[in-house]
Amino acid sequence: MNNFEIDDCLKSMEIIIDTREQPSKRAQKRYDSFCAHYKRQTLNYGDYTYNFRLPNGEMLFKEDETIKGHVVIERKQDLVELSQCFCQSRERFEREFERAKENHANIYLLVEDANWENLINGKYATKFNSKAFFSSITAWMARYDIKVIFCKSETSGKMIKEILFRELKERLENGFYG
Repeated sequence: MNNFEIDDCLKSMEIIIDTREQPSKRAQKRYDSFCAHYKRQTLNYGDYTYNFRLPNGEMLFKEDETIKGHVVIERKQDLVELSQCFCQSRERFEREFERAKENHANIYLLVEDANWENLINGKYATKFNSKAFFSSITAWMARYDIKVIFCKSETSGKMIKEILFRELKERLENGFYG
């Protein structure tokens, strides 16, 4: 793929939001901050991925298919929601990460309004032991090769867009799609 084709692919990038992501004012604010085209479609795992137009004019993923993204972002609104995934719905959460791993997907876990210090020091509103919580996250980082990113909720939309854009750019430049 030449540089002009790569530029065209990047310009056509759209962010795909999983249909299970609940609509809310907070979510709409996040979507608006993408400053990019977005649409809802069913993802096999993760909350966000990208789609783009290939040089032959076709979109990478078709509109009616369940997407198995090469790069996905799993977003959690805070440490409380993340702790629920490790405690109450661990099996479902684990199955999602297993599906991503089977597809060799690059996975980001983006947690809003959180940081490592609050996690390690138990500064969150659940009874999940901080040592166990920290161990669970670091074990998943090793097991599923995930990248954990903490950010403020007001910057999560920009983070999502930038991660997906940079991942797509790197993959295009390295011949992943051509």
